[in-house]
Amino acid sequence: MPKLIDCSIAIENDLPSDPPMMIPRIQYLGHDSGADQMKLFFPDIDTKKDLPGGKGWAVEIVTLSTHAGTHLDAPWHYHPTMDGGARALTIDEVPLEWCIGRGVKLDFRHFPDGYLVTAKDMEKAFSGIGHTLAEGDIVLVNTGADAWWGKPEYLLRGCGMGREATLWLCDRGVHVVGTDAWSWDRPLPLIARDFKESGDPSIVWEGHFAGIEKGYCHIEKLTNLDRLPATGFTFHCFPVKIKGASAGWIRAVAMLDE
Repeated sequence: MPKLIDCSIAIENDLPSDPPMMIPRIQYLGHDSGADQMKLFFPDIDTKKDLPGGKGWAVEIVTLSTHAGTHLDAPWHYHPTMDGGARALTIDEVPLEWCIGRGVKLDFRHFPDGYLVTAKDMEKAFSGIGHTLAEGDIVLVNTGADAWWGKPEYLLRGCGMGREATLWLCDRGVHVVGTDAWSWDRPLPLIARDFKESGDPSIVWEGHFAGIEKGYCHIEKLTNLDRLPATGFTFHCFPVKIKGASAGWIRAVAMLDE
């Protein structure tokens, strides 16, 4: 069996690693409640006598943003159009072929939090690992931000990909990229601070807005990227199929080459 590495965080209740409006809410209905629910389907059942140990099924009721947990953003998230005016793809329209491919891991943990990654940084990183990108490669960026998952500081951790770095990857046939940070871009509070000082709108969400020019998908909130080699693995990131949505949750898995 090939070695599998789980690169997904768990969806959990009440963690402060999202803005308040995006924090998941999970209602756990245990086996005792499940026994009562089963009476709705089996009216003649005696829950004490007819169910094993008097227990029924367990069920969870989840209130969840499509951008909670480890998820794949579709081009629709960034803008209504992509590729020079075509309607942007929603998550149910993203080609499945994009969601499995040869994985490449870039170690950017040496960059400080809030650093803007450039095309030159990308060139240097790929030269350093001796890898030439090919159509369909999936590029994952290890920023180290996932060490802060579950804490408010997570929203401020990790470097971010700029417009030119994103387009540099897209121009080489990359359709899917990913990060272990909250956002593919620099942390939003840091962008907001810099925009307040400069008034320059080009710095706002520039990595995401690069998708207007070149349609692509990115994964946010990955983990365990430090356990991956730079190359030598296949990456799987199939999204849940939500009609017309801007993102879908994924179970991100790296399968190491034997």
